[in-house]
Amino acid sequence: MPTRHSTRADAPDQRPAHQASPAASLDHALPQRYRQVRRQSEALIAPLSAEDCQLQSMPDASPAKWHLAHLTWFFETFILEKFEPAFKAFDPAFRVLFNSYYTGIGDRYPRPKRGLISRPSLTEVLRYRQQVDERMLQLLEQIPEDHPERMQLNALTELGLQHEQQHQELLLTDVKHALSFSPLSPGYARRWPLARTHPEPQRWVGFETGLLHHGYDAVQDGPFAFDNETPRHPVYVAGFELASRLVTNGELLAFIDDGGYQRPELWLSMGWDWVQAGSHALPLYWQRGETPNNAFRNFTLQGLVDVDPHTPACHLSYFEADAFARWAKARLPTEHEWELAARSAAATQAGGNFVERGVYHPLPLNETADGAAHQLFGDVWEWTQSNYNPYPGYRPWEGLVGEYNGKFMCNQFVLRGGSCATPQSHLRASYRNFFPPDAQWQFSGLRLARGA
Repeated sequence: MPTRHSTRADAPDQRPAHQASPAASLDHALPQRYRQVRRQSEALIAPLSAEDCQLQSMPDASPAKWHLAHLTWFFETFILEKFEPAFKAFDPAFRVLFNSYYTGIGDRYPRPKRGLISRPSLTEVLRYRQQVDERMLQLLEQIPEDHPERMQLNALTELGLQHEQQHQELLLTDVKHALSFSPLSPGYARRWPLARTHPEPQRWVGFETGLLHHGYDAVQDGPFAFDNETPRHPVYVAGFELASRLVTNGELLAFIDDGGYQRPELWLSMGWDWVQAGSHALPLYWQRGETPNNAFRNFTLQGLVDVDPHTPACHLSYFEADAFARWAKARLPTEHEWELAARSAAATQAGGNFVERGVYHPLPLNETADGAAHQLFGDVWEWTQSNYNPYPGYRPWEGLVGEYNGKFMCNQFVLRGGSCATPQSHLRASYRNFFPPDAQWQFSGLRLARGA
């Protein structure tokens, strides 16, 4: 029998749903946090050469150098330009070169051609970062906490830091994609020793029917949320069961052996078109080995390794996740179901596999006996069957930062939980990631669900 959890753990409360601002409270340690987050981005490029930092392997990816410059552009454009006395741009040309998608700012350099921006050099981009950091810290330390504009300054700075943490994960996923094209299969990091595991069998964890409040809550989730996590609102959830762990490579191998990529009845129509158009027969980064004992190999940030059957499956598109779930006679969870499970008493981020562990790859789950759902945070982003739509009553932030999320609410699906490349401090149970259904290069996997 599956373990049964009640939705009463997250019963509706009497607090009104509210529109969160980029930062709901002042952060008196903001300069220290600013230094830490900015240094982390530069630490991530330490294993890379200048040539590595120039690579752009596809239109959806960006060079590491561009990430570093764009993140600095964000602070210069949205904060220094607004608050700094006698503001002067580091280089006026950067306003166009490193604008991502903010049409309110003005012209943008074409995204698919970012790898052609050979100048400024990596050295010049790092000098740009250093100068903007000095000016930002001076601004944060000089403007008094009781200044009328201090709250807005803090809010935009916190948004910039959260934005930087998003790009830290993107930097790793883009570097991995670029390095995968080298015939040398170079590693970004040293290979990790896969510990001997006692793999967790898949169990089903039950959750009861109920009415719950869904979305960002400052008490449970902390002082920051993106606008797409709000407002908190009531949702009816029918009873369901959730798998106790993520789907593994071994289970994906069984899907492949059963002709999963050759069976149109398992795929959505768009998914089958995607399979046919791209001749997809294996997950991204997989390749067939040279011997039966070495059937499949997998490119990772540590280089080329044997596919481990107990490791969570990764780099799957929504189409692949949905087809596997149908093959397994199950389905993907909704984002409401996932959030309910993530807010249950047994769910925790403690011990999760995040970027701070320096593994940069999902890790197997050892067998447990507590009957709870595990790996809800870290390892891989979990596809849900939920379209990326606005919550009832949603309003984007005011001003230019209103372009941050809302305009992408079309033809995307929601992912939850974070990955091995996500900073742990960046996550919360209400966090909504989103990608189009054909995206594979992110650290994305799945967990099965079914009706009660």
